[in-house]
Amino acid sequence: MIIISHRLVVVILFVSLFSCDSVRVCLCNKRLYFPSSLSQGGEDFLVKMAAPLTLLLLVAVTVRAALFRSSLTELISERVEVVSPLTAWKRVVEGLALLDLGVSPYSGDVFHETPLIIYLFHFVVDFAEVTFMLADVITAVALYMAVKDYNKQVFRKQKYALEADRYPLDCLELIRSPKEMYYIPLKVAMFYLLNPFTILSCVAKSTCGLNNAVIALFILSTIKGNVLLSAIFLSLATYQSIYPLTLCAPALLYLMQRQYIPVNFRRTSFWWFIAQYAFMYLGSLFVIVGLSFFLLGSWDYLPSVYGFILSVPDLTPNIGLFWYFFAEMFEHFRLFFLCVFQINVFFYTIPLSIKLKEHPVFLIFMQLAVISIFKSYPTVGDIALYLAFLPVWSHLHRFLRNIFLVSCVLLACSALFPVLWHLWIYAGSANSNFYYAITLLFNVAQILLVSDYFYAFLRREHHLTYGLYLKRKDGSEATLVLK
Repeated sequence: MIIISHRLVVVILFVSLFSCDSVRVCLCNKRLYFPSSLSQGGEDFLVKMAAPLTLLLLVAVTVRAALFRSSLTELISERVEVVSPLTAWKRVVEGLALLDLGVSPYSGDVFHETPLIIYLFHFVVDFAEVTFMLADVITAVALYMAVKDYNKQVFRKQKYALEADRYPLDCLELIRSPKEMYYIPLKVAMFYLLNPFTILSCVAKSTCGLNNAVIALFILSTIKGNVLLSAIFLSLATYQSIYPLTLCAPALLYLMQRQYIPVNFRRTSFWWFIAQYAFMYLGSLFVIVGLSFFLLGSWDYLPSVYGFILSVPDLTPNIGLFWYFFAEMFEHFRLFFLCVFQINVFFYTIPLSIKLKEHPVFLIFMQLAVISIFKSYPTVGDIALYLAFLPVWSHLHRFLRNIFLVSCVLLACSALFPVLWHLWIYAGSANSNFYYAITLLFNVAQILLVSDYFYAFLRREHHLTYGLYLKRKDGSEATLVLK
């Protein structure tokens, strides 16, 4: 195990050293300047950014390795907030045992992961801990590189807008400076790697970490403008869990924006690009599904994985909204409300895409949050992925209205989850209503958090267009209201 750890450190050093290329930008006299090449100063910049990232990765791996060797591992892996019937490691182990006996892992009602996951661990089960740590490292580095590339584009757009005098004079204080954005990519990686939710998910060996790695690679490929890799990783994320299908809209908007294709239904180029992306996405999905059939020799996994996600037969308590509601539901109403609950994840895609068509990266953040709140079997690992993007929107803090209250509620709920679980299951002095109440409050706090950032983002964009100090026709101060 020590040899493996040294190899992992070498991999981390290699990845981080080659992920820290950046551009130095200066904001001066309302203009942004980009050097044409990296000089000695640029090399110093690489070293400065590589060192903190490498240190962060080493600290994150060390914390996880220490917890893997502690007595808390067993306790964490049983927490319903950290694992679900879809992502629990003990179910993967039982599926592997059935596979070794020559029995289909989907023959019972235990294993509900995809065939590629079980065949992956069929070969690396002895190195499962390293696999999950490496997945977190890949996710953090991918997010780091994606945010860094996104920041370059933000600078470039600001430069052109300032040169064209598109911003009102009274809102120049809203312009993002290089100083405030210098460490944002590193903060994103830190928010993911050192988030207690991420650490707990990794120590519990929840397969949610692998899903997050695939989604992070999809985001990186999209922001880099690689259409093929974006479609491949999106198909792989959809294959793992149906809900990332909603990320197709922001990916298309971003890639079309990058290739200067207008979002116009009358343009042939618009439909041609959508057809190309759909062909690559569906082709990749077909290959993955076909490979799963080739490995398993049957289609048993389709109802066991996707039918399980959509029909929600296992009502084990979790941090989601489904379990309590359907435990109390009359059977003849179940199908109707099941459709109502499931459509929530997909319903918000169209209005959000229309409102944020010029800002697809923020749309990705919104969609990830919607998925983590409204999916049928959520875990804290899903929440950690979209929380990692909060440093990207640090410039919105002046417009946030409820951030302190929401933060306190999220922290209090996180602390009360194990308390109320103990009172319900072990002490017997509470019941399921107590646990679901704190679950409901936790999800309401997430909704308030996301809607607050949505309001702040739209308000800043409005100020950049019409000015920071709005006036009515009679000259009095106007109030901006989000409707």
